[in-house]
Amino acid sequence: MTEKLYESDAYVQSFTATVRACTPEADGYAVVLDRTAFFPEGGGQPCDTGTLGGARVTAVHTRDGEVRHTTDIPLPAGETVTGTLDWARRLDAMQQHTGEHILSGALHRLYGAENVGFHIGTPYVRMDTSIPLTAEQLAQAEAEANAAVRADTPVHCFVPDAATLAATEYRSKKELEGPVRLVEAGGDRCACCGTHLHRTGEVGLIKILAAQHYKSGLRLTVACGQRAVEAVAHGWADAEAAGRLVSAPVGGLQDAVGRLQNAETALKQRLAALQNQLADAYAAAARPGEVLVVSADGADGDGLRRIAMAVTAKTGAACCALAPGGQGLAYALAAAPGADVRPACKALNQQFAGRGGGKPAFCQGSLAGGSPEEVRALLTEIL
Repeated sequence: MTEKLYESDAYVQSFTATVRACTPEADGYAVVLDRTAFFPEGGGQPCDTGTLGGARVTAVHTRDGEVRHTTDIPLPAGETVTGTLDWARRLDAMQQHTGEHILSGALHRLYGAENVGFHIGTPYVRMDTSIPLTAEQLAQAEAEANAAVRADTPVHCFVPDAATLAATEYRSKKELEGPVRLVEAGGDRCACCGTHLHRTGEVGLIKILAAQHYKSGLRLTVACGQRAVEAVAHGWADAEAAGRLVSAPVGGLQDAVGRLQNAETALKQRLAALQNQLADAYAAAARPGEVLVVSADGADGDGLRRIAMAVTAKTGAACCALAPGGQGLAYALAAAPGADVRPACKALNQQFAGRGGGKPAFCQGSLAGGSPEEVRALLTEIL
């Protein structure tokens, strides 16, 4: 059985070990050592990477009770090698995992929320709660978790004897048998096999970045340590950039965006009124029974629809309204009463590299090619 150095001291960055076995596999070589500081993937925490002698360690997993290191080149059995961890990756994992314990503990202590899912991904950590929580509750839990970080108390990892374990309260996602490793961090006690920091202060910062409903609870997006610092810095820079666009400081963006939305709504209402007037003007100039193809520069899709429908209602004949849009022409095609303009729509799309469709009475789309005159000629022939 491999001696797991990471269980007794998560800060071991380099070690020596003897190669017990090395077997070829599809993605490299599976190397088993007599001792290792490489953490195998498990419990939501990714595996360590680094080097063993001259080999690169690309993955670490537990199989049949043994820790197996996937390397890019073989290592002879019996050879003594030096293992070196990618310490930045390990430290990041310990910050995320310890921070998750502290935040999960706060959520459980305050609201009885269980952590039913956890994964240290890239770029953020995923946490699933057993119950829904409000934004105010999440903010309170985050505040208490960061207070525990600032308190800078020791993180304690230990395996109690059976009697002590039976008398000890702790969080666990499932029923456990045999020896159980417990981790105490920031007022929380939880069963866990992962690697953790020595003190809560080393987490630095815990930040809930997003929350969405998931099954019966919430799925949280969380960042801890340097990830949290970078996320806050990037968010602040983004808010400042947005603030410059709307002439508002960070902290005043919500009101500024609200004003922009109100102004946009007023403009849309004004535009709709103007496009109704434009549609009425085209309809007034149309002759009954005449198929009409009109160019309405400046009209948007809704305006083209209004024009085509108004003209058809006046003339009783088909009408196509066109306007420059995107990389070509936008069109709206209204059918005479009881007619079907879908064949004409299909012909337009085929002839002028267009896309769009609709119902027998009305179709709408856009054309990559063709001029208004070419569209008029084709429709006059078809309709």
